[in-house]
Formats: sequence, C-alpha cells, structure tokens
Amino acid sequence: MSAKLFAYLSYPDAPAALEWMERVGFTVVRRQDGDAGRVIHAEVRLGDAVLMVASNDADYQRPGLLGQSTGQGLYLLLDDVDGFYRDALAAGATSVIEPESTEWGARRARVLDPQGQEWSAGTYEPGVAWD
Repeated sequence: MSAKLFAYLSYPDAPAALEWMERVGFTVVRRQDGDAGRVIHAEVRLGDAVLMVASNDADYQRPGLLGQSTGQGLYLLLDDVDGFYRDALAAGATSVIEPESTEWGARRARVLDPQGQEWSAGTYEPGVAWD
C-alpha cells in the first residue's frame, strides 16, 4: 500500500507561526485567510517537508515541556542542524537541546517555537533500515 504522511498544526496566532516558519526556511505555498486575521488553511514547504497550518478553532492546551520534551513534536531531517537551530532561536524559539552529536552518529537539536510547539531537527533519517 502506498502512503504519505503530512502533519498539521493549529496555532492561537497562525499568522505569527507562519512568519516564524518562513524565518527558519519554510516557504508558504498555499494560504487561505478568514475573518479577523484567522488562517483557515495554509501549507508550508522546506525541501520535501510539507506541513499544514491553521488558526485554532478552540482553546487547545499544548503539552508543557517536561525534561527535554513535550511528549510530541515534529522532527525535521536536515543537513544543517546547527543552522536551523541558530535561525530558530533568532526567530524567537526557546532552546531545549543545543546542537549535539549523538552516540548513534547523528547531529540533533530541539527547540520550542514561540507558541510552544516542539521542533526537533537532526541528520538521522527515521524509517530507513540500519546496516
């Protein structure tokens, strides 16, 4: 069976979230705005990574940071983890894990975006068989 997975996120301030994503390298490829500055639907792309974004339609509660994770987040496969981390912090993110080399041979970092969404970046590609 053929399948693709696309994540979606809603934000209290979706226009600000989209601006943050652009500042870390994403391009807005589709955007439909509604009344009062709400984003009905948007799509952003960075390479092959595509994410759908919208304004909250309820008062959702995002999990707080416990230790080094909220328990859920996005993982972005990148060659330049350090560059993403620097750009994310410059755009207002909070550092969770500074760029580091892991014992499994990958580079990784983690941030919370300005609205508390967890973003991990790394050079390890999930779903690929290990040698």
